[in-house]
Amino acid sequence: MAKQLEDYMQWPEIEALMYAECGRPETVLGPKQVDKSHVLITAFEPEADSIVVSGEDLKKEYKMTKMDETGYFAVLIQAKKIPSYHFVLKQGKKKIEKTDAYAVDSLFDGVDMTQFSNGIHDTVYEKMGAHPMTIEGVKGTYFAVWAPEAKAVSVVGDFNDWQAARNPMRYLEAAGIYELFVPGVSAGDLYKYEIWGADGKRVMKADPYGNYAEHRPATASIVWDLNKYHWKDAKWLTERKKWNAKKEPMLVYEVALGAFKKPADAEKEFYNYRELAPMICDYCEEMGYTHVELMPIMEHPYDASWGYQVTGYYAPTSRYGTPDDFMYFVDYLHQHGLGVILDWVPAHFPKDEHGLARFDGTCLYEHLDKRQGEHPHWGTLIYNYGRPEVINFLTANALFWLERFHIDGLRMDAVASMLYLDYGKEDGEWVANVYGGNENLEAIAFLQNLNKKIHERKDGSFSIAEESTAWPQVTGPVKEGGLDFDLKWNMGWMNDYLEYIRTDPLFRKGRHGMLTFSMIYQYSEDFMLVLSHDEVVHMKGSMFTKMPGSISDKFATLRLTYGYMAAHPGKKLIFMGQEFGQEREFSEKRELDWNLLDAVDGEMSDNERLRQYVSVLNSFYLAHPAMYELDARPAGFEWISTLDADHSVIAFLRKSKDETLLVVCNFTPVSYEAFRIGVPFAGKYKEIFNSDASEYGGTGFVNPRVKQSKRKHWDGRVNSIECRLAPLSIQIFSCTKVPSNAGRKKKER
Repeated sequence: MAKQLEDYMQWPEIEALMYAECGRPETVLGPKQVDKSHVLITAFEPEADSIVVSGEDLKKEYKMTKMDETGYFAVLIQAKKIPSYHFVLKQGKKKIEKTDAYAVDSLFDGVDMTQFSNGIHDTVYEKMGAHPMTIEGVKGTYFAVWAPEAKAVSVVGDFNDWQAARNPMRYLEAAGIYELFVPGVSAGDLYKYEIWGADGKRVMKADPYGNYAEHRPATASIVWDLNKYHWKDAKWLTERKKWNAKKEPMLVYEVALGAFKKPADAEKEFYNYRELAPMICDYCEEMGYTHVELMPIMEHPYDASWGYQVTGYYAPTSRYGTPDDFMYFVDYLHQHGLGVILDWVPAHFPKDEHGLARFDGTCLYEHLDKRQGEHPHWGTLIYNYGRPEVINFLTANALFWLERFHIDGLRMDAVASMLYLDYGKEDGEWVANVYGGNENLEAIAFLQNLNKKIHERKDGSFSIAEESTAWPQVTGPVKEGGLDFDLKWNMGWMNDYLEYIRTDPLFRKGRHGMLTFSMIYQYSEDFMLVLSHDEVVHMKGSMFTKMPGSISDKFATLRLTYGYMAAHPGKKLIFMGQEFGQEREFSEKRELDWNLLDAVDGEMSDNERLRQYVSVLNSFYLAHPAMYELDARPAGFEWISTLDADHSVIAFLRKSKDETLLVVCNFTPVSYEAFRIGVPFAGKYKEIFNSDASEYGGTGFVNPRVKQSKRKHWDGRVNSIECRLAPLSIQIFSCTKVPSNAGRKKKER
């Protein structure tokens, strides 16, 4: 006896649809070949009065039977294979044509699922998340989310009145992914995932792979098409392929986008990315910076976290505009010769309910054991670096920013907290690795693999580690046990130097070793010297207020500090505002104190003089290969004087293949009319830079004449010069060798 329509009804699952508790909606929705000549088509449309199945492949239209008052419809049609069809819904007087979402094939094939499950799907962001597309002539959006332990997942939004029962998602068991193509959903539509978790709780989650989000405090994701923007930075990207972060000059300006400048209009909270682009670009071009480093612009709920507690890793924050607006920002800077570095936070994530925490009712992205899964000091959660899908999420995210937003480099935050299992923890608060040690072996493998993938791109993109301990080989190659970062922040130099320079000049001689110690380990890593935002917050004071002495002494010491930093081996980074002597600490609530640059009684302000000084200093750095060419090689640096603690003076050489510069730094407010310095060879020494020049606000204690060396032993050298040594200053001399037989030939004539 032939089966009737009723025979195919799976009533428990159908009832579960109404309560959004059907974890496998594909079993009771969509088309199914039930025998050689019949196809069962079902639909759940609670608001429909009637539904007709229509399509070019069908010989006739089929009216569906309403099997249940909740809105479950079904029909058996004669067909030897599943045809192409659509629904015609009647709702009162309205007729609506609609594609059956459950008739659309999955975009995940076996390779996708295998790669994702093994943590090696580098472009998984092209499948996960929300993607507007047209399938078989039907416009809609494809959604996919990883939630393997969830009992059921629905995509909800304005398009279905946020009703979970309307769009339950299909489950791909092989990868733990829920997916669904929803016709009619387009860019700009709000959505979330309603997840019935393994713990029995229902939560509304933002999309971990979403590309755009609502402006805080709202937390919904927004559908966006990243393929619409037309880039114009091809020349930059071509030139970047020749670039090597370890060898090229690098002057980085660290920026908090929301506090660089604020709109005068009180009703407008932030400038748009497109408005900020020329503001920041023009300023950095004038100042001579090579790169802008942005504090995290990934979506985050809390302004005061400065972006370091991320909930939307694949979404530039909507505070400043759309993803296209941020693309414009990067594009604009590239077209004007500026690189863009992003702060990226793979170490931890916040506990916000709409974020990654307990995503499917289990500890999905984090560890179950709190000793492994929580940062006690930060109140955040630690990624489970041993889970392939989590590694895939992070690895693909880093590559996503490089690929889709043309980012030049990633500065990875809090790397030390990733490397040590006991970071910030007491005994009993952490779990040792399999060998009984405190090294996080899984995080180490993750970082090594990620840096390998970045370098395999061979497009000039690079990575920087903020690593605050003495972990060896952070920038070393993996084959030698290194992490393979291109650069490492030199936190040791920064801490020692700031401790030294805060000391009253009278007592600096007792801390002289703090000035010279950094060169002992300089060549153990490829370093970047930093005076970052971390040093001008939390009651630490600004760079200006750290400097001791009178106002003029403070400015002189800042000029010396920035000059010494420029001359010391390593790439450079400074936080916004410190280049002109910002007096107040950084706050995300206000813009920089640009008024400090205004003239005072018709005279140039000290802050403007300092700003101009830094601009000249940056130009000097870029113009002299000796300042950067051999940063990573001992041949690029040579001490002249390290032991003159009594005068708090140091002197050294910076060298390139074709240039040698003599650098002399005086860290006291005492000037000397005739200060003797050893020199590397007999020759002429011309002062080409002096931070005490009057145009910078100094005393004008300079050396206008070329110095001819004399054969007088000093600083362990055969030859030496006498120079005027300005107070609290850095002075740089060009070095021109004079042939040793020049004097003899003159006498013979």
